This record gives sequence, C-alpha cells and structure tokens, in this order.
Amino acid sequence: MRNIIAIFWREYKSYYVSPIAYVVIGVFLILVSNRFIYKFNDFVQMSFMATAQAVNTQSLIPKFSINDSVIRYVFQNIRNISLFLLPMITMRLFAEERRTGTLELLLTSPLTIIQLVLGKFLAAFALFLTMVIPTVSFSFYLFTYGNPDLGPILTSYAGIILYGSAIISVGLLISSLTENQIIAGALTFGAFLFLWIIGRVGETTVTIWGKLANYLSITAHYESFAMGIVNSRDVVFYLSLTFIGLFLTYQVIYSLRWR
Repeated sequence: MRNIIAIFWREYKSYYVSPIAYVVIGVFLILVSNRFIYKFNDFVQMSFMATAQAVNTQSLIPKFSINDSVIRYVFQNIRNISLFLLPMITMRLFAEERRTGTLELLLTSPLTIIQLVLGKFLAAFALFLTMVIPTVSFSFYLFTYGNPDLGPILTSYAGIILYGSAIISVGLLISSLTENQIIAGALTFGAFLFLWIIGRVGETTVTIWGKLANYLSITAHYESFAMGIVNSRDVVFYLSLTFIGLFLTYQVIYSLRWR
C-alpha cells in the first residue's frame, strides 16, 4: 500500500508541475459553468413566462422540473466535456516514462507492476475528481433558490465517478502502448470518440447490431444515472471496463519487463 501511495503522490504532484492540471481544470470549469448559467437562466425565463401567462389567463401555473431542465443537462455536459479533456490527463502516464527511460528503472525497483499501474490510475482519477468536485457548488446554488430532487443529483455524481474511472483506465492502457504522448493523446481521443459515436449509431437501428452498438457506448450507460436510476447493468459495464483497462495495462507493462 505504501508503494501505491508513493506512486500516486508522485504522479499527482507532477500534474501541477506542468500546466496540464491548470489548463484541464480551468477549461473544464469554464465550459461546465457556462452551460450551467445558460441553462439555469433559460429555466428561470421559461418559468417566469409560463407563470405570467397562467396569471393572465387565470389558469393553473405549470410546474417545471429543475432536475430535467437544468441538472440532467449539466451532468450530460460534464460527461461529454470530460470525454474530450481526459486524454490530456492520461496521455503522459506511461508514454512519458517509456520515452525518458524511467520506466525501466521503475520495473527494476521493488515496486510490483500492480502497484505501479494502480498508483498511476489513482493519480489520474484523483485529478478527475479535482475537476468534478467544484461543480457541487451548482447544487448548493440550486437548493438555495429552488427545490430540486436530491436523488438524481447523487446518482448523477455516482455515474460520473464510474464513467470517469472507466475512460481513465482506457486512456492508461493506450498510454502504455506508445512512447509518444501526442500519439497516446490522439489515439485516446479517437477511442473515446468511437465509444461515444457508436451509441448514436445504435440509436438509429433496432437490429441486434444496433443493440450491441448501444451496449458498447460508454455514454449511453450514463443516461439512467442522470434520471436518478442506478441500473446494475450500467454499474457492471463501467466496473468491467475499468477492470479490463487495468488488466490489459498490467499485461502490456509485464511484457515490457521481459523484453
């Protein structure tokens, strides 16, 4: 456990030595905050206009769900924006070690490969959480000025955590396959884009291939979390993808030890 913590802390601090952490976190929060402000203002205007119309026509004031109109929209944006920013976090994890030759030193140290893989994975995952945690302030704002349902907010965050762990493990795997950070980033971005687009393809057909494409979509499995539903099928998918990514990364690094 001590070795995992040492690798984790080494990798996590290295993000802040370079501009990577500041750029990724800054861009993420700017984009997500912009979407939240836009959608919240849109919701307020829509509610005000509907209330004014109901008063003028002496009819019942319609009820609008802030969860459906604002919260689900914001979390879907968190999901999509993360998909395109996380390659910047994962691309250097093993690629940089391979390029500089420090991976060979790590492999000849008392560290086990499992400890090395888990330490790097946890560092990237911790940075992802550092990105997401500030968005909790949106919920405080909504509870101050509205009455949202807490359930979908909690399940949405649970889904984001599982979703993040899955795509980080895929990025970690791709980073272990090359010595070039740019190539690792490009391949990771391409893999994430494929896992996103394949779900759109699955939505357009009802054949068995469409169902398979929809199941393989990394974004489609998040939808139930955004609606306040924890589906074991989606939880198993994200946990399985995380495990597969870490397992294959272990196999790649293990093969490098014996070359």
